[in-house]
Formats: sequence, structure tokens, C-alpha cells
Amino acid sequence: MAQGMRRLGTPIAVLLGVAFIGLLVSSWLVNRDALRRAVEAQIRAVTGLELVVKGHIDVSLFPGSYVSFHDVGLKGGGTEDPALRVDVLTANLQLLPLLLQRFEIADVMMLRPQINVVREADGNSNWTPFIETIAHTMRPGPDSQMSFSEIRIQDGILVYDDNGHHSSERLDDIDLSLAWPSISRSFAATGQFDWRGQRIEGSISVSDFLAALSGDRSGLKMRLASPPLKLAFDGTVANRTSALMEGTLTVDSPSLREALRWTGQTPLGAGGFGRFALRARANVVGASIALTNVNVELDGNTAEGVMTYANNGRQTLQATLAADALDFTPYISTFRLLANGARDWNRQLFDLKALSTTDLDMRLSAAKVTVGSSKLGRTAFGANLRNGVLALSVGEAQMYGGIVRGSFGIARADTVADVKAELQFADVDLQACANELFGVSSLSGRGNLNVSLTASGSSPFGLAQSLDGNATLQGREGSISGFNVEQLLKRLERSPLSRGGNFRSGATPYDTLTIAVKFAEGVATAEDIRVESPTARITMTGTASVPTREYDFKGVASLLSGGSAGNGFELPFVVQGPWEDPLIFPDPESLIRRAPAAAPLLDAVKDRKTRDAVRSVLERFTGGGLRPAQQDEAPPQADSAASSNPK
Repeated sequence: MAQGMRRLGTPIAVLLGVAFIGLLVSSWLVNRDALRRAVEAQIRAVTGLELVVKGHIDVSLFPGSYVSFHDVGLKGGGTEDPALRVDVLTANLQLLPLLLQRFEIADVMMLRPQINVVREADGNSNWTPFIETIAHTMRPGPDSQMSFSEIRIQDGILVYDDNGHHSSERLDDIDLSLAWPSISRSFAATGQFDWRGQRIEGSISVSDFLAALSGDRSGLKMRLASPPLKLAFDGTVANRTSALMEGTLTVDSPSLREALRWTGQTPLGAGGFGRFALRARANVVGASIALTNVNVELDGNTAEGVMTYANNGRQTLQATLAADALDFTPYISTFRLLANGARDWNRQLFDLKALSTTDLDMRLSAAKVTVGSSKLGRTAFGANLRNGVLALSVGEAQMYGGIVRGSFGIARADTVADVKAELQFADVDLQACANELFGVSSLSGRGNLNVSLTASGSSPFGLAQSLDGNATLQGREGSISGFNVEQLLKRLERSPLSRGGNFRSGATPYDTLTIAVKFAEGVATAEDIRVESPTARITMTGTASVPTREYDFKGVASLLSGGSAGNGFELPFVVQGPWEDPLIFPDPESLIRRAPAAAPLLDAVKDRKTRDAVRSVLERFTGGGLRPAQQDEAPPQADSAASSNPK
């Protein structure tokens, strides 16, 4: 066997020696001017671009066979500015044809090319002649005019100008390999480049490059990977009158908010838009993308449905999606009505820029929805954003044990938000509703709540100052915890100057509860406030300031006798102070006049200052003006002392 190998190796060595000697002879006899002209002619024949050489030319046949052109420009017919400038363009030559004094290019290497692509409004570009030429010259097989099938780009720059949309993009540090084997119709491009400060690795594979260049249908596989975003497409492409792509689209991002910012978009709000994944069947026509069989995940929410995206000068997104559960907490987590949990309204200005960048039309349905601490059952709602106006509509939502319907709208006018809310809560649990919406935990029962409000401002405080509209509440078969009106009235009826009792104990049951409030420039005026039970009735009038969050109400609590208040005991009272901790106290003058021993004091004292001083002393005995917490801390002896010695 060893002898056979030696016999086989001898002719091979001889052949290589002959080739080496032939190459040396060729390097001495070759016509370098003819070689340069042949290379220029092949590049022009393949690309349709005219080679303009401003620098010197290097020709080497041994040990490497190549021609290098320095400071090169390639331009199409009828154009003055080169579509491509290259610092060094090197054409590597095929070895065997060179031995026969034929000059054929094996591959082309471009060092530091500057590629300029200009797209006009009609869809044509300065590279259209190149594409048309290569479509004619690329014919697989022995008759193909393609003398070379690979182009490598190193440290390149691409500038893309879209005159139709008045936009421009730039790719830097391009390292790319383009290959189209002469024996097949396929085309492949692999490499990496920098775009907007991120390194992108990508690959494109076209199964029928000639068909794709001619606008006919061809298979297409594309992969792009960068830190903010990964994208993959597997399907077909065609370009007759406009670009058409059909196939499976996959998108993945660790943070959709960062990916949107990277691509030049402005995401809504300041919360959410984190982990994102999408897989769908895509149909791309021009600048429009229709997605079917969508499976999308965002911030842990998963939904299925259809989506459509278009970018014809203005971005538009339409979607109809269904999900088992949706959690909107991340999107409202950074929004604060109050300043750091305090009682003052937040004065931080709204950021409304995102309302003017995108049009949105979305329909969502879910079996369960979470919004902060609120839990909703089966819900169907829509969101529409157009020309800076955001409209949210709730077709029907199971919430607080009842049904919620309504709409909420925000319109942008420079830095000012115009807000309008129309909400109807039908047969809801008032304890859960009042606690989550208003922070009031003392109300129970079931009822209906209707709200119609408008406001305009650049911050939550500004909205509170301009609040207009009305709100009505109809409650039934519930109670108001924290005090028992019936027991308090009976006690004061027996002893008007006794201490008012413990306001923070017991509950006031009611059969019906009616609240009707009208808002005007941030002030709520009570039009009808009534609490009715078989034994007691409460009515109230007055105002509440929304900007300062304070009450100023007067009311009358009545004991009912025989089903009416005509012969019962009535007690005027006052509610004043902040919403979180108001003062609730009976009218002292009314109590004094009901006490036989104390009533003559007010009539006897004609001087106003003296009368006020007497009233102040009596208020200390009656507990007037004390908050409920303060009354809890009052000494128990005061009650018996005041009732036994009213003087």
C-alpha cells in the first residue's frame, strides 16, 4: 500500500510543480493593463456600475493573484454621484484560468466602502439600475455571465435616505459576506453591523435570488439579533407592484420599552412594556403588516387574536385579542394622584407626548382583569388613540359583584390634558367599591353609582381645580359604620348637654341611601344627601372642595316617631375638615336651647362676645368640635357631670 501511495503522489507532485512553474511564467508574461481592463469589464458587466478609479492600482500574480483599486467610485448610468465609494476594492483572481491567460474574478473584497442608498417617493432608488442589471446577468449554469459569486464587505458604512418619508438611517462598522453560488439560484448574506449604538448580527437566505430580483415569489429566511430585540422570519417574498411577504414572524425582547426607544418610538406612560414575545402568521404588503394566529406575551400577560400594523407616514396599530387573565398594574404603577401618599394632589406635570405619535385601535376581552388592587371578572373593553385623543370604553365588566360600563377619554392640547369620564356601576358591593375608588371603608350595602365628570389640567392638581360634572349614588340595605345615629339621638334627646357618646362605635343601618353631588370648578355641591332607616333619617347640604380635599357640610339627624319625623327628635350637626379625618359635631346652640336649665343663658346674654364665650364653655361640656378620636379619649366622668349639673 505504501508503494501505491508513493506511485500516486509522484504524478500529483509533478502536476503541482508544472502549475507552479506555469504561474511563475504567467506572472512574467501577463499584460497588467489587459488584466486591469478585464477586471473592470467584469465588474461593470455583473453590477451595471461604472468603475471610477482615482487612486493607484496594485496588480499581483504571485504569491497571491489579485488586482487592488484604491479610492474607487461606482456609479450607475445617468447619476453624477457614486452610489458606492470604496477605499480599497480587491478582486481576487481564479488560479486555473490565469494559467491559460484568462482573467476571471473569484471574489471581490471591499475595504471601508461607503454605500449611499436614496429612495425616491415613487419607490425607485439610485440602486435600481444595479438591481435590473444583476437580474439580467445572473443566470445559473455554464452560460452564466457571473464570473464571481461572492462579495465581502469590511468596515463599511451605509446611508439610507428616504425622500418620500423624509427620513434617514445609517449603518456603521459593517462586516458582511454576500454569496450567490453560480451553480444554484440561492443567495445568502451573513454578517453584523452597528445601528443606533447597538451591534446587530443577521443573516438572510433567498432560495431563488433571480426570481426575487425580478419581483417573483421566492423563499426567504431572515434572522436579526441585537441586545434590545430579536426578529426572525421564515416564508416567501415577492415584489411586483409592492413588497409582499408571507410567513411566520417571531419577535422577542427583554424590554419592549427599550426596544421601542431604540427604534425611535415613544412608548405610552412610564410603567410596564417589559418582557415581550410575539409569534404569528405575517402578511406584509408595503408598509402594512397583517398578523393572524397571534400569540403575544407582554409583562406576563398572554393573549391570542389578530393584529394589523401600518406605517404610512403615521403609525397605526389595530388589534383584537382575547386572554384568560390580564394585569394592567404595571402600566398604572407610576401614576400618582396624590403626592407620595399625602393628602395633597400630585402637581407633577403629565407627559403627553406619546399620545401624538401613534394611532391605536384595540379590542380586548379577558376572563379576569387586575388593575392595581381592583379585581374584575369577565371584561370586554376597547382602547382608541387617534390624533392625540385616547378613548377607553368598557362594554361590560364584572366588578365589585356587579356590572360596570362606561368610557374614559383623554385629549391632548399642548401640555394640557382634557379628561372626560362616564361610568355606570350597577348593583355593586358598595363596601368594596367605595373602599377602592374613594378610600372609604365605612359604607356597606349594594347600589348603583353613576359618574359624569370633565376636567382640564396639566397635572392631577390642575384636574382637581377644574372638575365639573355630577355623581349620584343609590344604595340599599346597608350601613354606615363608625357611629350609631339612633342611639346617639336617643341619648341626646334624654339629656341634650350630655357628652355626645362614642362616635367611633356601632353602625347606622339604612334602608336607602341617596347621594347626588354636582361639581363646578373643583367644588362639589350636595344637591341631595339622604340616609333613611325605619327609625332615623339623615339629610345633609353643603360643599366639598376637591383641590383642598375638605368638607363643609351641615346636616340634620332625625329620630322617626310612628314612621315620620314630625314628632321626633332632630339634631343639627356639622361636618368640617379634611376628607381623611373630618370634624363631626352636633350644633351646640341647638343642644343648649333643648336643655331647660341652659337655654335661658343664650337669651340672657345679649352681648355677642359674651354670648360666644358662654357658648365656648358649653361646647366643652357638650363635646362640640371634637374629632371622633378625641371623643374616645374624653374622661367618662364628664358625661355624668354635664347631665347632673347642666349649669
